[in-house]
Amino acid sequence: MNNSKLTRLLDQMTLDEKVAQLTQLATPFFKGAGDQGEITGPMEDMGIDEDAVRNCGSVLGASGAREVKNIQRAHLEDNRLGIPLLVMSDIVHGFKTIFPVPLAIGCSWDLELAEKSAEIAAREAAVSGVHVTFAPMVDLVRDPRWGRVMESTGEDPFLNSQFARAFVRGFQGNDLTGDHMRVAACVKHFAAYGAAEGGRDYNTVDMSERELRETYLPAYQAALDEGCEMVMTAFNTVFGIPATGNEKLMRSILREEMGFDGILISDWGAVKEMIPHGVAEDEKEAALKAIKAGVDIEMMTAAYVKYLKTLVEEKQVDISVIDEAVMRILTLKEKLGLFENPYRGGDEQLEKELIMSPEHRASARKLAEKSTVLLKNDNVLPLRPDQKVSLIGPFAQNPDILGPWSWLGSKEEAVTLWDGMKGKAACDFLNSAKGADIESVSEEQLQEAERAAMEADVIVLALGEDSDMSGEAGCRANIQLPDAQLKLVERMKSLNKPMVAVLFNGRPLDLHGVIDKADAVLEAWYPGTEGGAAIAELLYGDANPSGRLTMSFPYSVGQVPVYYNHFNTGRPKGAPDAQVRYVSQYLDIPNDPLLPFGFGLSYTSFQYRDLAVSGDELTLDEPLSVSVNVTNSGDLEGEEVVQLYIRDVSGEVIRPIKELKDFRKISLKPGETKKVTFTVSEEQLRYHHSDLRYESDPGLFTFFVGPNSHEGMSHPFTLVK
Repeated sequence: MNNSKLTRLLDQMTLDEKVAQLTQLATPFFKGAGDQGEITGPMEDMGIDEDAVRNCGSVLGASGAREVKNIQRAHLEDNRLGIPLLVMSDIVHGFKTIFPVPLAIGCSWDLELAEKSAEIAAREAAVSGVHVTFAPMVDLVRDPRWGRVMESTGEDPFLNSQFARAFVRGFQGNDLTGDHMRVAACVKHFAAYGAAEGGRDYNTVDMSERELRETYLPAYQAALDEGCEMVMTAFNTVFGIPATGNEKLMRSILREEMGFDGILISDWGAVKEMIPHGVAEDEKEAALKAIKAGVDIEMMTAAYVKYLKTLVEEKQVDISVIDEAVMRILTLKEKLGLFENPYRGGDEQLEKELIMSPEHRASARKLAEKSTVLLKNDNVLPLRPDQKVSLIGPFAQNPDILGPWSWLGSKEEAVTLWDGMKGKAACDFLNSAKGADIESVSEEQLQEAERAAMEADVIVLALGEDSDMSGEAGCRANIQLPDAQLKLVERMKSLNKPMVAVLFNGRPLDLHGVIDKADAVLEAWYPGTEGGAAIAELLYGDANPSGRLTMSFPYSVGQVPVYYNHFNTGRPKGAPDAQVRYVSQYLDIPNDPLLPFGFGLSYTSFQYRDLAVSGDELTLDEPLSVSVNVTNSGDLEGEEVVQLYIRDVSGEVIRPIKELKDFRKISLKPGETKKVTFTVSEEQLRYHHSDLRYESDPGLFTFFVGPNSHEGMSHPFTLVK
């Protein structure tokens, strides 16, 4: 069906049918669903009738080829023009084979593995009948109190942009029409959802337009440049207006400036939420503002179904606006091949062969290994198989390691840390005790842990957050481990045995009470289906930790937001002429985070030498090359993430103290040296000025090359224009 045929189809549609195409409903509304599609109770309260369901454009949350086919078949039998449904789901970090959460994937600094994880998720989703995934989330995050930091890849615009591209490539491939084993990606949440005040979900966002463009928009733009088919609106305000009704944000910036011509969908209920936001008196005004802003699909509220027809008849909305939105939806259905094959991809037999296949699980295991970050190691790790080890803690045998947004993942099929370590320790050299629940502990539990630990040479503590303590609406003001687990750490410390802490969590934590007491700390995040196996490989030295943090760990929640690429002040702490008191500082804690962006340890060591720059001046036509020799100075093969930062010493507006511009992840054998070379062009020095011009300024800059954002070698250079 070509564009002219889509136009003819559009011409045949009644206004009611067009409006229904702009509505997305959850699976239970539809015939063929597991609950028979009965519209009762709260569904009736929404004001959705059978005609709206019959003509609805998309369904949310259907899973499994059989159910999806049943829903689609029943829908096509009822739909007058035979327009198929788009099937959409939240496939964030895996479908059934669950990969580490995105924040962990970011810590791998491995774009190929990230792309592969999205490709596998797409294949499993596609054979189950899914057409669109609500991913990737590319919101930049600086506040670990916000539960959804687990769904981002971190605090840096450049790195987030690279991962945004990788995820979109993985989900969509090169040809959505020809490759029925891929799904359309929906980048979210536009825009600046990660900047919610107080780290509280759905809360106000208030920032300058310059800051929005400079820091938050680049990752969305990267996803769009990679061909992302859909965008989801954010719950928050931007410029004082909820994003879902924000005409400047959606039509002027997203569509006109950023060039997006795909489908814009609201987040769940966000159209109606303009009423409590205080910018709409009722659902009719909410519908008017959303459609004017360019929202093509309203998710799980009925403002469009109830009022768009009336708004057209009253001439408050031109029919061309409705037609434009419907045509975008029909175009994606055509691109996916749904008019020719409405059951695209769904295949019960392939489901059995592909989903949770050994190959997919192996990829999940590898990415879990690469995503884990060694935060501390005082010569305790790696463990030896002949050491007696006590595995203690609420996550010792806990399968709740998949993390939020793993709704189809199976905890029963997850490899726990106990499962993984049993295969590594020598016979009878491993025991286990729970020691504490996640948020409570008894003296009996502590005594049981003591008895187990007394038999051991090394204690491994498996600690962390319940998955409900992170993710959407999982915001926390206290980001330390729960007191129950800190008591367990204290009791185990009193035994004076070497102690390793393995952390399962979805955010950077305040690690006081853990990092100061444990001899080694391994940040495993929520590592996914194969997490226990991957962590056991790392603990016993069959793999070498290579993860590096993409979000700073605060010294205290009182610092938050704390991030590496911050601005300086007129009275910076540590300046040569700074006074002791009258500088920008806390009196009771350091300014710096406990662990900086880019940080991570290895079982080997690396030395940086011979920083060299091809010249002292960079021009429009002549980039500069920056090189450094990196040597593995330890005894084991390992991977190092070599990071390039640049500081603009003097800008028209204040500039960050440094910004990540490039990186290389290299593997080195013991004693091996590799020369790592970066090329820097004028384009990489551009930024948004006070009048929003995006260009560079001539003048002095500084290169920084090193293993993280706080360490490294530096060299000045000048941009000449």
